[in-house]
Amino acid sequence: MTHEHHRTAERDRIPWVQIIAYGLGGFVPIALFNSVGQLSGLIVNVGLGVSVVLVGVAQMVPRFWDAITDPIMGHISDNTRTPWGRRRPYILLGGFAVAGTFVAMWAVPRDWDAMSQFWYFLVMSLLFYTAVTIFEIPHGALGMEMTPDYHERTRLFSAKSFIGNLGAMITPWFYAMANRPFFKAGGDEVDGMRRVGYLAAVIVVIFAVLCFALCKERQFEHVAKQDRVPMWARLKITMRNRTFLILVAIIFATVLGFNLVNNFANYITIFYLYNSDKTHASQLMGWIGTAWGVTAVLAVFPLNWLSALLGKTRTLSFAVALMLGAQFSKIFCYDPGHPWLLLIPTVMLSAGMLMFFTLASAMVADVCDEDELHTGKRSEGSYYAVFWWFMKMGMAGAYFAAGLLIRATGFDEKADVQTDHTMLMMRVFEIGIPIALGLVSFVLISKYPISEDRAYEIKRALEKRRAGDDQPSGA
Repeated sequence: MTHEHHRTAERDRIPWVQIIAYGLGGFVPIALFNSVGQLSGLIVNVGLGVSVVLVGVAQMVPRFWDAITDPIMGHISDNTRTPWGRRRPYILLGGFAVAGTFVAMWAVPRDWDAMSQFWYFLVMSLLFYTAVTIFEIPHGALGMEMTPDYHERTRLFSAKSFIGNLGAMITPWFYAMANRPFFKAGGDEVDGMRRVGYLAAVIVVIFAVLCFALCKERQFEHVAKQDRVPMWARLKITMRNRTFLILVAIIFATVLGFNLVNNFANYITIFYLYNSDKTHASQLMGWIGTAWGVTAVLAVFPLNWLSALLGKTRTLSFAVALMLGAQFSKIFCYDPGHPWLLLIPTVMLSAGMLMFFTLASAMVADVCDEDELHTGKRSEGSYYAVFWWFMKMGMAGAYFAAGLLIRATGFDEKADVQTDHTMLMMRVFEIGIPIALGLVSFVLISKYPISEDRAYEIKRALEKRRAGDDQPSGA
């Protein structure tokens, strides 16, 4: 079955300087946000000795907090009117807030007892994730309104992934850097991570300032004239959108599957592949992170080619298939005799996830067009916020369940060597759970209704309406 291939009109193309500036903002959600989940277990559990269950709680609670702050931030952003637009002021404010809270999060007092350390880390995590919400919800919404074109949106969010994953090549080395004498300064990896945090903060501030200064809000003059809609009314409209709910279910299943076992690979690397040798394990983890980042950067190019050739829906199916193949390959690649085999599933997973999450963001923008066709209003902030609300709720439950799963394997944070049974169960969970939920996503993709042809049909209808020739249905 074939479909018409559409070319992007020149007026819908985004200048390269804006594409790059927008992409710089990807460092926060792609690199820094994900690094916290990876580092929490290594620094707070392994480094400080705080219970893995408490660490899971500290990762879970902020996600529930996000369930409150994300929709609020989306509503605030949609209804803000300033000389700098609806989104850009929050990108600047949020960037500085993210930088400061990331530094504070790793400054856990060493002389406090474990429960006090847990409470400190939880509070700082809440502040950090609130700052991320202030930055990322408007940033994501800004990307959805910078162009109305189906393919140009993929190109823009690919740039975000491309530049964000350049940053992701640095963050996996945070743990290795924290173990270096220069950063430890006579201490351990916990002391080292405090100093590494300053480096990350400087990067965030520079990127946020550039994104604020150079990006433009394409539809601001048009949107500024629309009436403000109460938050609960807007959320009800969003939650009744069948197309949106199918897309959310696709992404939710995959996010849940991988976040349930998010930290397992680090534990397996340290205690199974390297028999508790943290120094050598951290080196492999650093190279795995680099391979992940390099692959994610390079995968942007086949993503744009495949999406133009196959459309977003078929390319999304390809991405899920690639991730499932990576999980199956781990059956053979978790080999203590050849630990570097782990690079094989790393490359496959990185490429698959890059394609998957980049397309997901671009597809939410297409859903916003469909929503405007029915309601006559642009609400990218609300849609992006609700989209991430579901993702973070999945993460919240997953992080807590992950702690219970790790405990169920028999893992003992006080022991230098783990049992064979513990390591076997960790591998079973780490490989099997994402496969099961990935298959659910694969089935749901077939139900998604916005094809390339349908997207351009919606675009033409909106252009006709804005020219004054039509009226919104259902507005």
